[in-house]
Amino acid sequence: MPHGQAGDDSVTNIPFQVLSWMPRALYFPNFATPEQCKSIINMAKLNLRPSTLALRKGETVDNTQGIRTSSGVFISAAEDESGTLDLIEEKIAKVTMLPRINGEAFNILRYKIGQKYNSHYDAFDPQEYGPQKSQRVASFLVYLTDLEEGGETMFPFENGMNADGSYDYQKCIGLKVKPRQGDGLLFYSLLPNGTIDPTSIHGSCPVVKGEKWVATKWIRDQEQYD
Repeated sequence: MPHGQAGDDSVTNIPFQVLSWMPRALYFPNFATPEQCKSIINMAKLNLRPSTLALRKGETVDNTQGIRTSSGVFISAAEDESGTLDLIEEKIAKVTMLPRINGEAFNILRYKIGQKYNSHYDAFDPQEYGPQKSQRVASFLVYLTDLEEGGETMFPFENGMNADGSYDYQKCIGLKVKPRQGDGLLFYSLLPNGTIDPTSIHGSCPVVKGEKWVATKWIRDQEQYD
């Protein structure tokens, strides 16, 4: 098929590696340039606030302290005058084949030494969170810095491991993805039938040495408006 007549051949030029089928997770080396990563960090670092949680029924700010200890800020591509986030967002839409308008604003996160995010799901179970207007289908992470030790993204239930009900949500076990500047990680929170994938539970291991920066794009099943 001649280029430009139909489809978008450029997606074939973005290399990736399948990390897992349970959960469905793909790794994209060199997805962003070092310059793009630095630009995103500089954009975010002056506006960081303590990260928050969506609370389940019965949870409060007090009884969930310590679950997520990073700092972050939401920035949409439209707010970025440099155009960096626009380029990254367009690239994410190509590899996921999901509409750009279905994505939430980027959540730019910083983890200092000792900071973490216990295992959790990105999708929202209506039985725990109440009715939802839309649902998170997939998550795309762009690692903005290298990290000397710790800070891996981990999937403790990969291939059904540790899913016997005894798992401690603070443990950093299972499939681990080490942050490397510019690399991307895509994983799906929903199964093809639209239900939450139980193996998509994941977390951010505590940083041991260095500082972790990551840009997260959550993609939903319906259009989002900033």
